[in-house]
Amino acid sequence: MNRFELAKPRSTAEARELRAEKPGSVFKAGGIDLLDHLKEHLIEPSRVVDLQSVAGLHEVVVEPDGGLRIGAGVTLAKIAANETIKKTHPALAEACGSAASPQIRNVATIGGNVLQRPRCWYYRLESYKCLKKGGDVCFAIAGENRYNVIFGGGPAYATHPSSAAVALVAYGASFLVEGAKGPRAVPAAEFFVLPEKDPTRENILKPDELLLAIVLPPAATAKSAYAEVRERAGFDWPLVSVAVTLRIEGGVVANARVVLGQVATIPWRSISAEKALVGKPVGDATAEAAGRAAVIGAEPLSDNGYKVELTAALVRRVVASLA
Repeated sequence: MNRFELAKPRSTAEARELRAEKPGSVFKAGGIDLLDHLKEHLIEPSRVVDLQSVAGLHEVVVEPDGGLRIGAGVTLAKIAANETIKKTHPALAEACGSAASPQIRNVATIGGNVLQRPRCWYYRLESYKCLKKGGDVCFAIAGENRYNVIFGGGPAYATHPSSAAVALVAYGASFLVEGAKGPRAVPAAEFFVLPEKDPTRENILKPDELLLAIVLPPAATAKSAYAEVRERAGFDWPLVSVAVTLRIEGGVVANARVVLGQVATIPWRSISAEKALVGKPVGDATAEAAGRAAVIGAEPLSDNGYKVELTAALVRRVVASLA
């Protein structure tokens, strides 16, 4: 780990100024992912800008229409324990409450979770200069790829690691970011980018921009759920995760969102599964059809074909739970 200066701004404007002042500077929220990068020499910043004292980043606000504004600095533990979120947006509460371990959830922030970099070991190991680090090769193609993608791969094949992002895309959330040109809102479905556009990035956040908050529309009339499967119960990343939101009218599904996690380079919205649900009553047969549809187009690598059946089964389970 290199020596760096620690700066503690009080406002978002000051934070952005401090970062711009020294090239190579980085923001720190909870610091969970940042610490890994520092220890592995994946980044060597001259300055770390600590956001813990920045006003307005640590609040959950319930809007008059029932929507939510969650500051990027709110911890995963607070989101998981928030009674309003558990009632109106349970899939998000469950995704945050399932992440990592209790110790990490009390430090890690929703903004950091959404913006964390891939967990692929070729990216995380200093000795491999993979595509994510500006190299020429995605070593997972011919190497160890048990945990890599079955959708949206090429030229890089690392999965997007955020479970919270899966639920946020399912709810149709927006990300409020601030840069030199002022704030802007970006729909969650447009925030994450495929590696074919730029394999070194996972989102559209510009170098001078800071994630301020996440805005969720009202969800009181929708049913929603989140589930994941891990190799071990605690302190592990999911093999597959699923978030589903359904709006049911007259006994049938009027609108559906099915979003898959840890199977693609971005939170992966399954349009095929959604089409299998709309216009149908929620039951075992519909859940089965949605599960089969969710894996249409899957392209597993040499060692991760198990994710296809696991994804289908998890979608089936989550949809059936909403009956």
